[in-house]
Amino acid sequence: MLTTKRFDYVPFDRVHLHPSVANHRPLNEAKVAHYAEDILRNGLLEPIVVWERNPGEFFLVGGFHRHNAIRRIRAQNPGYFDRVDVRVVHGELDEIQALNLKLNADRLDARVTDYFDAVVFMANANWDVQRIARFLDKNAAWIEDILRYAPGMDSRVRRMLEAGEISWAKAKAVCKAVLAAPAGQERAALEAALARLRQPAAKTPRPLTYRAAAKRLKERTEPFRVTGADLVALLQVLRGKTAAPETVERVRAAFPGLLDA
Repeated sequence: MLTTKRFDYVPFDRVHLHPSVANHRPLNEAKVAHYAEDILRNGLLEPIVVWERNPGEFFLVGGFHRHNAIRRIRAQNPGYFDRVDVRVVHGELDEIQALNLKLNADRLDARVTDYFDAVVFMANANWDVQRIARFLDKNAAWIEDILRYAPGMDSRVRRMLEAGEISWAKAKAVCKAVLAAPAGQERAALEAALARLRQPAAKTPRPLTYRAAAKRLKERTEPFRVTGADLVALLQVLRGKTAAPETVERVRAAFPGLLDA
């Protein structure tokens, strides 16, 4: 069971890298430099996370940029940070690997793709969906979607998702199109879905703006006879998002002249 054993203050040279526990993104040198400057000025304000596999044997689990920043500081300032604050965790290797993946994904700039490897790894380690969801603090449906679509996702779709060029919903739509394609036609379905993604979205003009509606309502002297559903339809049109054709027609019928003044 994964647990925090204690917080400790250990020699920096006792914290090693484990071949099965790694940073899953290339180190950002600018980030390392920023941490080095901050740690040198203010100290290590957030402990690094280490796994104590055996008594006194520590392996880095979380804080790879901070660890490299301290290594850089020590190279330039012998004797600095001979000891560092650490959070010592205990668990089986699969739990430590899962924690490592979670810490890599739990960043302010994290995208859904940052969780793919963690979720798939935990599922392959026989963690059930509910356990994965609890561990990552996500809902089970979100985890199930990743397990359903991430393993077979085309690399081009994943790159677009990682770059923020498409939403998770659009990426899932591409995957669904491929899964729903008849046998032997998966590639054609994928290319068609990708082609649709690359097409610029058509801009639909708003049928009615708030300013136009306010002006026309002020100019009208005769009352409208409308229902609550008519008012809801008017609000949907004014909201600015694409309104269904039947909603627009309801507003046109209930509020004569408002749309077509």
